[in-house]
Amino acid sequence: MRVLGINAIFHDPAAALVIDGRVVAAAEEERFSRRKHGKRPVPFAAWELPELSAAWCLASAGIDVDSLDAVAYSFDPGLCRDATELGLSDPWDWLRVDYARRAPQFLAAALPGLDPEKVRFVPHHVAHAASAGLAAPPAGDDTAVLVLDGRGEVASHLAGVYRDGRLSPLHAQLLPHSLGLLYEDLTRHLGFLHSSDEYKVMALASYGTPKHLGMLRDLVRVTDEGGFQVERIDWASMAKARTADGEMTDEHADLAASVQTRLEEVILDLSRWLYDASGGATTLAMAGGVALNCVANARVAAEGPYRDVWVQPAAGDAGTALGAALHVAGELGDRSTPMTGADLGRGWSDEELEAELRRAALPYTRPASIAAEAARVLADNGIVAWYQGRSEYGPRALGHRSLLAHPGDPDTTRRMNDVKGREQFRPIAPMVRAERFAEIFEGVYPSPYMLFVHRVKPEWRDRIPAVTHVDGTARVQTVHPETEPVVAELLAGFERLTGLPVVVNTSLNTAGRPMVDTPREAMELFGSAPVDLLALGPFAVHRRALGGGR
Repeated sequence: MRVLGINAIFHDPAAALVIDGRVVAAAEEERFSRRKHGKRPVPFAAWELPELSAAWCLASAGIDVDSLDAVAYSFDPGLCRDATELGLSDPWDWLRVDYARRAPQFLAAALPGLDPEKVRFVPHHVAHAASAGLAAPPAGDDTAVLVLDGRGEVASHLAGVYRDGRLSPLHAQLLPHSLGLLYEDLTRHLGFLHSSDEYKVMALASYGTPKHLGMLRDLVRVTDEGGFQVERIDWASMAKARTADGEMTDEHADLAASVQTRLEEVILDLSRWLYDASGGATTLAMAGGVALNCVANARVAAEGPYRDVWVQPAAGDAGTALGAALHVAGELGDRSTPMTGADLGRGWSDEELEAELRRAALPYTRPASIAAEAARVLADNGIVAWYQGRSEYGPRALGHRSLLAHPGDPDTTRRMNDVKGREQFRPIAPMVRAERFAEIFEGVYPSPYMLFVHRVKPEWRDRIPAVTHVDGTARVQTVHPETEPVVAELLAGFERLTGLPVVVNTSLNTAGRPMVDTPREAMELFGSAPVDLLALGPFAVHRRALGGGR
Protein backbone atom coordinates (compact mmCIF):
# COMPACT_ATOMS: atom_id res chain seq x y z
CA MET A 1 0.00 0.00 0.00
CA ARG A 2 1.02 3.59 -0.63
CA VAL A 3 -0.03 6.07 2.04
CA LEU A 4 0.82 9.76 2.22
CA GLY A 5 0.69 11.25 5.70
CA ILE A 6 -0.13 14.92 6.28
CA ASN A 7 0.24 17.13 9.35
CA ALA A 8 -1.23 20.60 8.97
CA ILE A 9 -3.64 21.55 11.71
CA PHE A 10 -1.52 23.27 14.39
CA HIS A 11 2.15 23.85 13.56
CA ASP A 12 5.15 22.15 11.95
CA PRO A 13 3.28 21.04 8.80
CA ALA A 14 4.94 18.00 7.27
CA ALA A 15 4.43 15.12 4.89
CA ALA A 16 5.57 11.50 4.98
CA LEU A 17 5.28 8.65 2.51
CA VAL A 18 4.91 5.03 3.61
CA ILE A 19 5.06 2.24 1.01
CA ASP A 20 4.26 -1.32 2.07
CA GLY A 21 4.72 -0.33 5.71
CA ARG A 22 8.17 1.22 5.17
CA VAL A 23 8.95 4.92 5.56
CA VAL A 24 10.57 6.08 2.32
CA ALA A 25 10.39 9.87 2.70
CA ALA A 26 9.46 12.43 5.33
CA ALA A 27 10.07 16.16 5.47
CA GLU A 28 8.86 19.30 7.18
CA GLU A 29 7.40 22.14 5.15
CA GLU A 30 9.71 24.68 6.80
CA ARG A 31 12.67 23.15 4.95
CA PHE A 32 10.99 24.09 1.66
CA SER A 33 9.14 27.32 2.52
CA ARG A 34 11.96 28.63 4.80
CA ARG A 35 9.37 29.74 7.39
CA LYS A 36 10.40 28.55 10.86
CA HIS A 37 7.96 25.82 11.98
CA GLY A 38 6.09 26.28 8.69
CA LYS A 39 3.50 28.58 10.23
CA ARG A 40 2.25 29.86 13.56
CA PRO A 41 -0.29 27.65 15.43
CA VAL A 42 -3.30 29.93 15.02
CA PRO A 43 -6.74 28.89 13.72
CA PHE A 44 -6.45 31.23 10.73
CA ALA A 45 -3.48 29.22 9.44
CA ALA A 46 -5.07 25.78 9.81
CA TRP A 47 -5.91 25.64 6.11
CA GLU A 48 -2.25 25.85 5.09
CA LEU A 49 -0.98 22.50 3.87
CA PRO A 50 2.53 21.05 3.41
CA GLU A 51 2.16 21.28 -0.35
CA LEU A 52 5.86 21.44 -1.16
CA SER A 53 6.95 18.60 1.13
CA ALA A 54 4.03 16.42 0.00
CA ALA A 55 4.89 16.95 -3.66
CA TRP A 56 8.55 16.16 -2.93
CA CYS A 57 7.68 12.93 -1.08
CA LEU A 58 5.76 11.70 -4.10
CA ALA A 59 8.40 12.82 -6.59
CA SER A 60 11.22 11.26 -4.58
CA ALA A 61 9.51 7.88 -4.81
CA GLY A 62 8.60 8.33 -8.46
CA ILE A 63 4.87 7.96 -7.90
CA ASP A 64 1.90 10.17 -8.69
CA VAL A 65 -1.19 11.07 -6.75
CA ASP A 66 -3.37 8.57 -8.61
CA SER A 67 -1.29 5.67 -7.30
CA LEU A 68 -1.87 6.53 -3.65
CA ASP A 69 -4.11 4.16 -1.74
CA ALA A 70 -4.85 6.71 0.98
CA VAL A 71 -3.91 10.09 2.41
CA ALA A 72 -3.81 10.16 6.20
CA TYR A 73 -4.56 13.51 7.90
CA SER A 74 -3.42 13.71 11.53
CA PHE A 75 -6.49 15.30 13.07
CA ASP A 76 -10.09 14.13 13.28
CA PRO A 77 -12.59 17.02 13.36
CA GLY A 78 -15.36 14.55 14.16
CA LEU A 79 -13.97 14.21 17.67
CA CYS A 80 -13.89 17.93 18.40
CA ARG A 81 -16.02 19.81 20.90
CA ASP A 82 -16.60 23.50 21.45
CA ALA A 83 -13.52 25.19 22.93
CA THR A 84 -15.50 26.72 25.80
CA GLU A 85 -16.85 23.29 26.68
CA LEU A 86 -13.24 22.10 26.87
CA GLY A 87 -12.29 24.99 29.13
CA LEU A 88 -10.11 26.65 26.49
CA SER A 89 -9.99 30.35 25.74
CA ASP A 90 -9.86 30.17 21.95
CA PRO A 91 -12.84 31.95 20.33
CA TRP A 92 -11.66 31.07 16.82
CA ASP A 93 -11.13 27.36 17.42
CA TRP A 94 -14.30 26.64 15.43
CA LEU A 95 -12.50 27.98 12.36
CA ARG A 96 -9.67 25.50 12.86
CA VAL A 97 -12.19 22.65 13.07
CA ASP A 98 -14.02 23.89 9.98
CA TYR A 99 -10.78 23.99 8.00
CA ALA A 100 -9.99 20.46 9.15
CA ARG A 101 -13.37 19.22 7.92
CA ARG A 102 -12.58 20.70 4.52
CA ALA A 103 -9.11 19.16 4.40
CA PRO A 104 -10.03 16.53 1.76
CA GLN A 105 -11.07 19.28 -0.65
CA PHE A 106 -8.05 21.46 0.22
CA LEU A 107 -5.75 18.51 -0.36
CA ALA A 108 -7.39 17.72 -3.70
CA ALA A 109 -6.70 21.31 -4.77
CA ALA A 110 -3.10 21.18 -3.54
CA LEU A 111 -2.41 17.79 -5.11
CA PRO A 112 -4.22 17.83 -8.47
CA GLY A 113 -5.70 14.48 -9.32
CA LEU A 114 -6.25 13.37 -5.73
CA ASP A 115 -9.64 11.83 -5.03
CA PRO A 116 -10.92 13.50 -1.81
CA GLU A 117 -12.47 10.18 -0.82
CA LYS A 118 -8.98 8.79 -0.26
CA VAL A 119 -8.39 11.18 2.66
CA ARG A 120 -8.74 9.54 6.07
CA PHE A 121 -8.83 11.42 9.36
CA VAL A 122 -6.59 9.99 12.08
CA PRO A 123 -7.02 11.21 15.69
CA HIS A 124 -4.11 13.49 16.54
CA HIS A 125 -2.80 11.50 19.49
CA VAL A 126 -3.26 8.19 17.69
CA ALA A 127 -0.99 9.62 14.98
CA HIS A 128 1.56 10.63 17.63
CA ALA A 129 1.32 7.17 19.20
CA ALA A 130 1.81 5.39 15.88
CA SER A 131 4.84 7.54 15.07
CA ALA A 132 6.46 6.08 18.20
CA GLY A 133 4.98 2.65 18.76
CA LEU A 134 5.05 1.53 15.13
CA ALA A 135 8.36 3.16 14.18
CA ALA A 136 10.36 2.07 17.23
CA PRO A 137 12.91 -0.74 16.98
CA PRO A 138 11.32 -4.16 17.49
CA ALA A 139 10.86 -4.79 21.19
CA GLY A 140 10.14 -8.51 21.05
CA ASP A 141 7.02 -7.98 23.17
CA ASP A 142 4.39 -5.34 23.90
CA THR A 143 5.40 -1.68 23.58
CA ALA A 144 3.90 0.90 25.92
CA VAL A 145 3.38 4.30 24.32
CA LEU A 146 3.10 7.67 26.06
CA VAL A 147 1.99 10.79 24.18
CA LEU A 148 2.13 14.26 25.76
CA ASP A 149 1.70 17.56 23.94
CA GLY A 150 -0.22 20.82 24.04
CA ARG A 151 -3.52 19.56 22.68
CA GLY A 152 -5.26 17.40 20.17
CA GLU A 153 -8.98 17.34 19.42
CA VAL A 154 -10.18 17.06 23.05
CA ALA A 155 -7.18 15.73 24.97
CA SER A 156 -3.51 16.47 25.68
CA HIS A 157 -2.27 12.99 26.52
CA LEU A 158 -2.66 9.36 25.52
CA ALA A 159 -1.32 6.29 27.28
CA GLY A 160 -1.62 2.95 25.59
CA VAL A 161 0.11 -0.23 24.52
CA TYR A 162 0.87 -1.72 21.10
CA ARG A 163 0.27 -5.44 20.84
CA ASP A 164 1.00 -7.07 17.49
CA GLY A 165 0.87 -3.69 15.76
CA ARG A 166 -2.47 -2.63 17.25
CA LEU A 167 -2.96 0.19 19.72
CA SER A 168 -4.97 -0.43 22.88
CA PRO A 169 -5.62 2.96 24.54
CA LEU A 170 -5.51 2.87 28.33
CA HIS A 171 -6.13 6.49 29.29
CA ALA A 172 -6.38 9.99 27.79
CA GLN A 173 -6.32 13.24 29.72
CA LEU A 174 -9.03 15.64 28.60
CA LEU A 175 -8.45 19.34 28.14
CA PRO A 176 -7.99 21.94 29.55
CA HIS A 177 -5.43 20.00 31.61
CA SER A 178 -2.23 19.93 29.57
CA LEU A 179 1.47 19.68 30.38
CA GLY A 180 2.29 21.02 26.93
CA LEU A 181 0.11 24.10 27.36
CA LEU A 182 1.58 24.59 30.83
CA TYR A 183 5.09 24.73 29.37
CA GLU A 184 3.90 26.96 26.53
CA ASP A 185 2.43 29.43 29.04
CA LEU A 186 5.72 29.47 30.93
CA THR A 187 7.63 30.00 27.67
CA ARG A 188 5.47 33.02 26.88
CA HIS A 189 5.82 34.43 30.41
CA LEU A 190 9.61 34.21 30.16
CA GLY A 191 9.61 36.30 26.98
CA PHE A 192 10.12 33.52 24.45
CA LEU A 193 7.95 32.47 21.52
CA HIS A 194 5.52 29.74 22.54
CA SER A 195 5.19 26.62 20.39
CA SER A 196 8.73 27.34 19.28
CA ASP A 197 11.16 28.22 22.06
CA GLU A 198 10.29 25.73 24.79
CA TYR A 199 13.75 24.20 24.48
CA LYS A 200 15.21 27.53 25.63
CA VAL A 201 13.24 27.22 28.87
CA MET A 202 14.65 23.72 29.39
CA ALA A 203 18.18 25.10 28.94
CA LEU A 204 17.50 28.06 31.24
CA ALA A 205 16.23 25.73 33.99
CA SER A 206 19.75 24.40 34.52
CA TYR A 207 20.81 27.83 35.80
CA GLY A 208 18.10 28.01 38.46
CA THR A 209 16.92 26.40 41.68
CA PRO A 210 13.42 24.85 41.91
CA LYS A 211 12.31 27.21 44.68
CA HIS A 212 8.63 26.98 43.76
CA LEU A 213 8.42 23.20 43.56
CA GLY A 214 6.18 22.86 46.61
CA MET A 215 3.57 25.21 45.17
CA LEU A 216 3.71 23.52 41.77
CA ARG A 217 3.23 20.09 43.31
CA ASP A 218 -0.09 21.40 44.67
CA LEU A 219 -1.09 22.92 41.32
CA VAL A 220 0.06 20.12 38.97
CA ARG A 221 -1.09 16.72 40.23
CA VAL A 222 -1.15 13.17 38.94
CA THR A 223 -4.47 11.32 39.22
CA ASP A 224 -5.02 7.69 40.19
CA GLU A 225 -6.33 6.74 36.74
CA GLY A 226 -3.14 7.68 34.90
CA GLY A 227 -3.88 11.30 34.07
CA PHE A 228 -3.15 14.66 35.68
CA GLN A 229 -4.68 17.98 36.63
CA VAL A 230 -3.17 21.41 36.01
CA GLU A 231 -4.70 24.26 37.98
CA ARG A 232 -4.48 27.91 36.97
CA ILE A 233 -1.01 29.26 37.82
CA ASP A 234 -0.19 32.86 38.72
CA TRP A 235 3.20 33.11 37.05
CA ALA A 236 3.70 36.74 38.10
CA SER A 237 3.61 35.74 41.77
CA MET A 238 6.83 33.77 41.18
CA ALA A 239 8.63 35.89 38.58
CA LYS A 240 7.88 39.11 36.77
CA ALA A 241 6.87 38.66 33.14
CA ARG A 242 9.83 39.20 30.82
CA THR A 243 9.73 40.87 27.43
CA ALA A 244 11.53 39.33 24.47
CA ASP A 245 14.47 41.72 24.88
CA GLY A 246 14.20 42.08 28.65
CA GLU A 247 16.80 41.20 31.24
CA MET A 248 17.01 37.54 32.26
CA THR A 249 17.18 37.31 36.05
CA ASP A 250 17.72 34.63 38.66
CA GLU A 251 14.00 34.59 39.41
CA HIS A 252 13.29 33.66 35.79
CA ALA A 253 15.80 30.82 35.97
CA ASP A 254 14.32 29.65 39.30
CA LEU A 255 10.82 29.59 37.82
CA ALA A 256 12.05 27.62 34.80
CA ALA A 257 13.82 25.16 37.11
CA SER A 258 10.70 24.71 39.23
CA VAL A 259 8.39 23.94 36.31
CA GLN A 260 10.99 21.73 34.62
CA THR A 261 11.44 19.66 37.78
CA ARG A 262 7.70 19.26 38.29
CA LEU A 263 7.27 18.26 34.65
CA GLU A 264 9.90 15.56 35.09
CA GLU A 265 8.21 14.23 38.23
CA VAL A 266 4.79 14.06 36.56
CA ILE A 267 6.06 12.34 33.41
CA LEU A 268 7.91 9.82 35.55
CA ASP A 269 4.74 9.08 37.54
CA LEU A 270 2.71 8.72 34.33
CA SER A 271 5.28 6.31 32.90
CA ARG A 272 5.14 4.17 36.04
CA TRP A 273 1.33 4.05 35.94
CA LEU A 274 1.51 3.01 32.29
CA TYR A 275 3.98 0.24 33.06
CA ASP A 276 1.54 -1.30 35.54
CA ALA A 277 -1.51 -0.73 33.32
CA SER A 278 0.21 -2.29 30.30
CA GLY A 279 1.00 -5.46 32.20
CA GLY A 280 4.71 -4.72 32.50
CA ALA A 281 5.67 -3.81 28.92
CA THR A 282 9.46 -3.61 28.88
CA THR A 283 9.74 -0.94 26.17
CA LEU A 284 8.32 2.58 26.33
CA ALA A 285 7.95 4.62 23.14
CA MET A 286 7.30 8.36 23.50
CA ALA A 287 6.00 11.09 21.20
CA GLY A 288 4.31 14.49 21.34
CA GLY A 289 6.03 17.83 21.75
CA VAL A 290 6.71 17.21 25.44
CA ALA A 291 8.79 14.18 24.44
CA LEU A 292 11.37 16.60 22.99
CA ASN A 293 12.22 17.49 26.59
CA CYS A 294 15.42 15.46 26.74
CA VAL A 295 15.99 16.17 30.45
CA ALA A 296 12.64 14.59 31.35
CA ASN A 297 13.30 11.70 28.95
CA ALA A 298 16.57 10.96 30.72
CA ARG A 299 14.83 10.77 34.09
CA VAL A 300 12.23 8.36 32.73
CA ALA A 301 14.99 6.17 31.31
CA ALA A 302 17.07 6.29 34.52
CA GLU A 303 14.34 6.05 37.16
CA GLY A 304 11.43 4.41 35.35
CA PRO A 305 10.67 0.68 35.21
CA TYR A 306 11.38 0.13 31.50
CA ARG A 307 14.25 -1.80 29.99
CA ASP A 308 14.27 0.48 26.91
CA VAL A 309 12.92 3.99 26.22
CA TRP A 310 12.66 5.09 22.58
CA VAL A 311 11.67 8.62 21.58
CA GLN A 312 10.47 9.48 18.08
CA PRO A 313 13.13 11.83 16.58
CA ALA A 314 10.31 13.91 15.06
CA ALA A 315 8.33 13.78 18.31
CA GLY A 316 6.55 17.10 17.70
CA ASP A 317 3.60 17.63 15.40
CA ALA A 318 5.72 17.06 12.29
CA GLY A 319 5.94 13.41 13.34
CA THR A 320 2.18 12.98 13.18
CA ALA A 321 2.43 12.95 9.38
CA LEU A 322 4.50 9.80 9.68
CA GLY A 323 2.33 8.34 12.43
CA ALA A 324 -0.89 8.95 10.53
CA ALA A 325 0.55 7.22 7.46
CA LEU A 326 1.76 4.23 9.50
CA HIS A 327 -1.60 3.94 11.27
CA VAL A 328 -3.61 3.94 8.04
CA ALA A 329 -1.14 1.57 6.37
CA GLY A 330 -1.74 -0.82 9.27
CA GLU A 331 -5.51 -0.51 8.85
CA LEU A 332 -5.04 -1.41 5.18
CA GLY A 333 -3.14 -4.57 6.09
CA ASP A 334 0.53 -3.56 5.97
CA ARG A 335 2.91 -4.39 8.79
CA SER A 336 5.16 -1.47 9.73
CA THR A 337 8.93 -1.59 9.41
CA PRO A 338 10.79 0.27 12.19
CA MET A 339 12.68 3.46 11.36
CA THR A 340 16.38 2.92 10.76
CA GLY A 341 17.32 6.60 10.83
CA ALA A 342 16.02 10.16 10.67
CA ASP A 343 17.67 10.90 7.30
CA LEU A 344 14.39 10.86 5.39
CA GLY A 345 14.49 14.28 3.69
CA ARG A 346 16.03 15.68 0.54
CA GLY A 347 19.48 14.73 -0.72
CA TRP A 348 21.63 15.56 -3.74
CA SER A 349 24.03 13.47 -5.80
CA ASP A 350 27.73 14.35 -5.99
CA GLU A 351 27.18 15.55 -9.56
CA GLU A 352 24.38 17.85 -8.47
CA LEU A 353 26.45 19.24 -5.60
CA GLU A 354 29.38 19.96 -7.89
CA ALA A 355 27.09 21.70 -10.35
CA GLU A 356 25.85 23.96 -7.55
CA LEU A 357 29.42 24.84 -6.55
CA ARG A 358 30.29 25.70 -10.14
CA ARG A 359 27.15 27.79 -10.51
CA ALA A 360 28.13 29.75 -7.39
CA ALA A 361 31.70 30.15 -8.73
CA LEU A 362 33.16 28.96 -5.43
CA PRO A 363 36.71 27.59 -5.37
CA TYR A 364 36.51 23.99 -4.18
CA THR A 365 38.51 20.80 -3.98
CA ARG A 366 37.63 17.13 -3.78
CA PRO A 367 39.98 15.72 -1.13
CA ALA A 368 40.66 12.01 -0.85
CA SER A 369 38.54 12.01 2.32
CA ILE A 370 36.17 14.83 3.25
CA ALA A 371 36.03 13.35 6.76
CA ALA A 372 39.81 13.63 7.16
CA GLU A 373 39.77 17.16 5.73
CA ALA A 374 37.10 18.25 8.20
CA ALA A 375 38.93 16.57 11.09
CA ARG A 376 42.04 18.60 10.33
CA VAL A 377 40.10 21.89 10.34
CA LEU A 378 38.36 20.95 13.59
CA ALA A 379 41.66 19.96 15.21
CA ASP A 380 42.94 23.43 14.30
CA ASN A 381 39.94 24.86 16.20
CA GLY A 382 38.04 25.76 13.05
CA ILE A 383 34.28 25.63 12.52
CA VAL A 384 32.89 23.28 9.87
CA ALA A 385 29.56 23.50 8.04
CA TRP A 386 28.84 19.81 7.47
CA TYR A 387 26.37 18.94 4.68
CA GLN A 388 26.07 15.23 3.90
CA GLY A 389 23.42 12.84 2.60
CA ARG A 390 19.70 13.29 3.16
CA SER A 391 18.40 15.88 5.59
CA GLU A 392 17.02 14.96 8.99
CA TYR A 393 13.32 14.62 9.82
CA GLY A 394 12.71 16.38 13.12
CA PRO A 395 14.39 19.26 14.97
CA ARG A 396 17.78 17.66 15.68
CA ALA A 397 20.87 17.92 13.49
CA LEU A 398 22.28 14.39 13.45
CA GLY A 399 25.35 14.67 11.26
CA HIS A 400 23.67 15.54 7.98
CA ARG A 401 23.00 19.29 8.34
CA SER A 402 25.38 20.25 11.16
CA LEU A 403 27.81 22.87 12.41
CA LEU A 404 30.83 21.15 13.96
CA ALA A 405 33.54 22.49 16.27
CA HIS A 406 36.26 21.55 18.78
CA PRO A 407 34.87 20.51 22.20
CA GLY A 408 38.12 21.13 24.07
CA ASP A 409 38.16 24.93 23.80
CA PRO A 410 36.06 26.60 26.55
CA ASP A 411 35.43 29.51 24.17
CA THR A 412 33.74 27.28 21.59
CA THR A 413 30.30 27.70 23.18
CA ARG A 414 30.49 31.47 22.86
CA ARG A 415 31.82 31.27 19.31
CA MET A 416 29.11 28.87 18.16
CA ASN A 417 26.32 30.88 19.77
CA ASP A 418 27.74 33.98 18.09
CA VAL A 419 27.81 32.23 14.72
CA LYS A 420 24.19 31.20 15.17
CA GLY A 421 23.12 34.51 16.73
CA ARG A 422 21.49 32.98 19.78
CA GLU A 423 21.49 33.37 23.58
CA GLN A 424 24.70 32.55 25.41
CA PHE A 425 22.98 30.39 28.04
CA ARG A 426 22.15 27.87 25.32
CA PRO A 427 24.26 24.68 25.44
CA ILE A 428 25.85 22.97 22.45
CA ALA A 429 25.83 19.21 22.09
CA PRO A 430 28.42 16.49 21.45
CA MET A 431 28.53 13.62 19.03
CA VAL A 432 30.70 10.70 20.11
CA ARG A 433 31.94 7.46 18.60
CA ALA A 434 29.58 4.81 19.93
CA GLU A 435 32.34 2.52 21.19
CA ARG A 436 33.77 5.36 23.33
CA PHE A 437 30.46 6.50 24.87
CA ALA A 438 30.72 4.59 28.16
CA GLU A 439 34.21 5.92 28.82
CA ILE A 440 33.01 9.54 28.78
CA PHE A 441 29.28 9.65 29.56
CA GLU A 442 26.67 8.04 31.79
CA GLY A 443 23.07 7.45 30.74
CA VAL A 444 20.98 6.11 27.89
CA TYR A 445 22.83 4.09 25.28
CA PRO A 446 22.55 4.04 22.34
CA SER A 447 21.40 7.62 21.78
CA PRO A 448 21.44 8.16 18.00
CA TYR A 449 18.76 10.89 17.97
CA MET A 450 20.08 13.24 20.69
CA LEU A 451 16.89 13.02 22.79
CA PHE A 452 18.34 12.35 26.24
CA VAL A 453 20.78 14.20 28.47
CA HIS A 454 23.78 12.35 29.85
CA ARG A 455 26.09 12.96 32.78
CA VAL A 456 29.62 13.85 31.71
CA LYS A 457 32.06 11.86 33.82
CA PRO A 458 34.06 14.17 36.12
CA GLU A 459 37.43 13.29 34.63
CA TRP A 460 36.20 14.40 31.18
CA ARG A 461 34.54 17.71 32.04
CA ASP A 462 37.71 19.75 31.76
CA ARG A 463 38.68 17.94 28.55
CA ILE A 464 35.40 18.72 26.73
CA PRO A 465 34.17 21.92 28.41
CA ALA A 466 32.37 23.23 25.34
CA VAL A 467 29.77 20.46 25.47
CA THR A 468 29.47 20.19 29.25
CA HIS A 469 26.43 22.20 30.37
CA VAL A 470 26.40 24.19 33.61
CA ASP A 471 24.80 21.22 35.40
CA GLY A 472 27.45 18.75 34.23
CA THR A 473 25.31 17.15 31.52
CA ALA A 474 25.42 16.90 27.74
CA ARG A 475 22.82 15.96 25.13
CA VAL A 476 24.76 13.22 23.36
CA GLN A 477 24.44 11.70 19.91
CA THR A 478 26.09 8.32 19.61
CA VAL A 479 27.55 7.71 16.15
CA HIS A 480 27.59 4.16 14.80
CA PRO A 481 29.81 3.28 11.81
CA GLU A 482 27.22 0.97 10.27
CA THR A 483 24.64 3.77 9.97
CA GLU A 484 26.83 6.91 9.81
CA PRO A 485 30.15 5.80 8.27
CA VAL A 486 31.36 9.23 7.14
CA VAL A 487 30.67 10.89 10.49
CA ALA A 488 32.31 7.95 12.27
CA GLU A 489 35.38 8.40 10.05
CA LEU A 490 35.49 12.10 10.92
CA LEU A 491 35.35 11.34 14.64
CA ALA A 492 38.09 8.74 14.34
CA GLY A 493 40.28 11.21 12.45
CA PHE A 494 39.67 13.96 15.00
CA GLU A 495 40.62 11.61 17.83
CA ARG A 496 43.86 10.65 16.12
CA LEU A 497 44.76 14.35 15.93
CA THR A 498 43.53 15.50 19.35
CA GLY A 499 42.96 12.47 21.56
CA LEU A 500 39.27 13.44 21.85
CA PRO A 501 36.59 11.10 20.42
CA VAL A 502 33.98 13.88 20.72
CA VAL A 503 33.02 16.74 18.36
CA VAL A 504 30.60 19.63 18.91
CA ASN A 505 27.44 19.19 16.82
CA THR A 506 24.70 21.80 16.46
CA SER A 507 22.18 22.48 13.72
CA LEU A 508 23.25 24.08 10.45
CA ASN A 509 21.22 27.26 10.70
CA THR A 510 21.15 30.66 12.33
CA ALA A 511 18.69 31.85 14.98
CA GLY A 512 15.07 31.98 13.90
CA ARG A 513 15.65 30.18 10.62
CA PRO A 514 14.95 26.59 9.63
CA MET A 515 17.82 24.18 9.31
CA VAL A 516 19.68 24.41 6.00
CA ASP A 517 18.22 21.97 3.48
CA THR A 518 19.58 22.73 -0.01
CA PRO A 519 23.17 23.15 -1.24
CA ARG A 520 22.45 26.79 -2.06
CA GLU A 521 21.30 27.46 1.51
CA ALA A 522 24.46 25.80 2.82
CA MET A 523 26.60 28.06 0.64
CA GLU A 524 24.65 31.14 1.72
CA LEU A 525 25.21 30.34 5.40
CA PHE A 526 28.91 29.68 4.74
CA GLY A 527 29.18 33.02 2.97
CA SER A 528 27.52 34.99 5.76
CA ALA A 529 28.96 33.38 8.90
CA PRO A 530 32.51 32.91 10.27
CA VAL A 531 32.79 29.28 9.21
CA ASP A 532 36.18 27.92 8.15
CA LEU A 533 35.15 24.95 5.99
CA LEU A 534 32.07 24.00 4.03
CA ALA A 535 32.04 20.21 3.62
CA LEU A 536 29.43 19.81 0.89
CA GLY A 537 29.24 16.11 0.18
CA PRO A 538 32.76 15.06 -0.90
CA PHE A 539 33.73 18.65 -1.74
CA ALA A 540 35.61 21.15 0.43
CA VAL A 541 35.36 24.94 0.31
CA HIS A 542 37.88 26.65 2.61
CA ARG A 543 37.45 30.17 3.93
CA ARG A 544 41.12 30.84 3.22
CA ALA A 545 40.52 30.09 -0.45
CA LEU A 546 38.11 33.02 -0.49
CA GLY A 547 40.74 35.35 0.89
CA GLY A 548 39.91 35.17 4.60
CA GLY A 549 39.95 32.99 7.69
CA ARG A 550 42.50 30.38 8.58
